[in-house]
Amino acid sequence: MTTADMHGEARDPELPGRLLVTERDALIPLLRGRPEGDFAVPAAACPGWTVRDVLAHCSAVLVRVVESRFEEGVFSPEANDRDIAERADWTVARVLDELERAMTEAGPAIAGAGGALDGVALGEWVHAGDVRDALGAPGAYEGEGQPYALDLLVRITRERGHLPLHADLDEADEPLRFGDLSGERTPARYIGDAATLVRLYAGRPVNGTGYELAGARAAELNIFG
Repeated sequence: MTTADMHGEARDPELPGRLLVTERDALIPLLRGRPEGDFAVPAAACPGWTVRDVLAHCSAVLVRVVESRFEEGVFSPEANDRDIAERADWTVARVLDELERAMTEAGPAIAGAGGALDGVALGEWVHAGDVRDALGAPGAYEGEGQPYALDLLVRITRERGHLPLHADLDEADEPLRFGDLSGERTPARYIGDAATLVRLYAGRPVNGTGYELAGARAAELNIFG
């Protein structure tokens, strides 16, 4: 993580695209090698959805970004369900083809949006973790894209005025600072691994993973809830 990213000094417009391409290169080959039945596995992090549904949702969102289709209610639960239903008759291979193409092409569109769509890239990366988690595959909320995801998380929590938090991560040499650090609230303190912190910020189950959180409730960290 760069000093600029850690202290919120400048937005890197290419960062979301790098995150998506890095995740594309790891996730798509993993999925193309899975048996058909794996895509019908329920995604515990997304109640009511299967792995296939999560992938169809991810693909649809990125296609909308690439095509600049942002009609009213575009990211609502109802719209998400419609997007998934539109792809119900597609083969898994077709869903993966669209997702791979969209992850490749969405970066420039997100870069040009001035930060308004940066959270889309972060959400896509989190959903990739949801898929790995559902399939029991290694690397959920980890991997080569994690530093980029943490950079985005720092910026997004600050821009949204989220509660301040100092995180002592097992993987980092110095604490990372999330949220609005300019207010009167004393920063909360997190001690643990980065993947668990991502789970907390994304409102995902932590599955009994050991960590310490002081000065805030776990539910307060959720940026998607």
